[in-house]
Amino acid sequence: MVDSLQQLAKWIRESDKIVVLTGAGISTDSGIPDFRSQDGVWSDQELFRSMNAAYLRLHPDLFWPHFKRAFMSSRYLDAKPNVGHIVLQKLEEAGKTMTIITQNVDGLHQLAGSKRVLEVHGSAKSATCPSCHTTYDLAYILSDDIPRCNAKTPSGPCHTVLWPDVVLFDQAVHQFAESLDAVIHCDLMLVMGTSLEVHPVADLPSYRPLTTKLVMLNLEETPLDNLAELVIHARISDALSSTYNALYEGMEELR
Repeated sequence: MVDSLQQLAKWIRESDKIVVLTGAGISTDSGIPDFRSQDGVWSDQELFRSMNAAYLRLHPDLFWPHFKRAFMSSRYLDAKPNVGHIVLQKLEEAGKTMTIITQNVDGLHQLAGSKRVLEVHGSAKSATCPSCHTTYDLAYILSDDIPRCNAKTPSGPCHTVLWPDVVLFDQAVHQFAESLDAVIHCDLMLVMGTSLEVHPVADLPSYRPLTTKLVMLNLEETPLDNLAELVIHARISDALSSTYNALYEGMEELR
């Protein structure tokens, strides 16, 4: 694996515009469970079946407890950026043009300090009223079992049940056009911590230019491994910390 990480470091050094597509695997080192592994969040079939807009519309009293169990457990709320998140921010700080396209809704890339983050599956940190479009922060969402809008209307408080700003299974992804634009203009694409099973985001690597190198960094195989110029099966934190060490000194400050 050492040779692969040296190769990755070389390509990062030579690249001007880097796109990083991240999935749940980059956040597992922060204590956040993944979703699609055998013991992942979606192994709970009742929970899985409830994460769609139709269910929320019909059963808001059941949806919100399920949603909070999936995305607002203590492990989720207490999570901090890990070395993987921090290395990506440090590359940007060092002058690399970085665009992070993330399927995660935990906000850890932003907490690490990354500036250009496209949250294609939305954010669990806020919720919006579908009637008056007032947006509420995480503290407000947590203040009630079933959060409702408290905005004033001519007829009194709105009181509509809020919708999370997470993309549910039957909703369109966010910022796809911006993500696609970043991919078609990058010269290095890193795909890490994702099984590439959720479309249309899983299709993004296929839009990269022919001259753009594709690197897959994941513990397990993915459907696009055979199309990548470099495949690394390892923990993201370990691989990125070693890669950073190959580029710069002082990795100890990231731990």
